[in-house]
Amino acid sequence: MTTTWNSPEPPDPVHLGTADKLRAVLRLLPLALILLVSLAALLLVRMVEAPLCGLRRPVTPVFQHLVCRMFFRCAGMRLKVTGKPMKGAGAMVSNHVSWLDIFSLSAPGPVFFVSKSEVRNWPGIGHLARAAGTVFIDRKRGEAKRQQDQLRERLAAGQRLMVFPEGTSTDGKRVLPFKTSLFAVFLDKGLDPLFQVQPVTLLYRAPEGAPARLYGWWGDMEFGGNFLKVMAARPQGGVEVIYHPPLRVADFPDRKALAAECERRVREGMPWDWQQAG
Repeated sequence: MTTTWNSPEPPDPVHLGTADKLRAVLRLLPLALILLVSLAALLLVRMVEAPLCGLRRPVTPVFQHLVCRMFFRCAGMRLKVTGKPMKGAGAMVSNHVSWLDIFSLSAPGPVFFVSKSEVRNWPGIGHLARAAGTVFIDRKRGEAKRQQDQLRERLAAGQRLMVFPEGTSTDGKRVLPFKTSLFAVFLDKGLDPLFQVQPVTLLYRAPEGAPARLYGWWGDMEFGGNFLKVMAARPQGGVEVIYHPPLRVADFPDRKALAAECERRVREGMPWDWQQAG
């Protein structure tokens, strides 16, 4: 069973000339060097951090945070942050637009992602994600219980998880209905009584004259081609990360009520004309 979202309209055509490809390469070279150096340093840190700290991992998320901030400098994209990331025990939930979300949500502050298993094999990004402690989800029926136990263990250790409840990425112009299964973990009685969930809205804005869906990634779009298109864009646009006030889990009777309120707040952060597409 697939949960991939497909637009009723085909992806916007992309035509990259020689100058576009050269621009992409010039942006990719420093980014590739940063990824290699950071990954090597991260693996060395893990040799000490793992036996001393176990699942708490106080140091490694900082590497991902710094790399993601550098990504925006290399790519020439603008990053705007509205509101503040939560502190203390909790999780975050966001709409899902693209592979860019990894950078957009890590740049404001360290988080641990819950991601689909395919990300594990992405060049560069996949290696960094594995080393930084990403939880990879395989959406097979028989895996649900084991994966929920894994998430519960991470949360109990104090990790702040970032979850994409839509279960798929989109064109960035809508918010799909939130799947409620993972929200059950947030209501676990074994977690901190003050446990909170923070809704986050991602808004990608294409540069003037470019297709509005420039930064979206959905359906059967290839990762490599989409990555090259984004890195070649001139001028670049940007992304706004909107942090909504955290919700206290104890105030909700069940996972469906919590998921519905998170979805409402994430959707509310979209421009009014975008909300019509949800």
